Amino acid sequence: MAGHVVPHFHNSAGVPSISIGAREFMCVGALPPYDHPHVFLDMGSDDEIICPYCSTLYKFDGHLHGTESNPPGSLYETPAAA
Repeated sequence: MAGHVVPHFHNSAGVPSISIGAREFMCVGALPPYDHPHVFLDMGSDDEIICPYCSTLYKFDGHLHGTESNPPGSLYETPAAA
């Protein structure tokens, strides 16, 4: 898996579901400091999965790129070190 970046998504908006373009990803809950343990989720051949921590329903959408989401803005990017 070297060289493969796993996208991280958050649900700070509190929406019931988020469509994403990846089947393997990390859910962080809300943006820090309100995040939960960053959990790896793998949909496998399914088209949706529920985060066991925050109950966000993630739906796979093949029209989206791996880091895109609907609603937009759900991608979590780790802040660069100062």
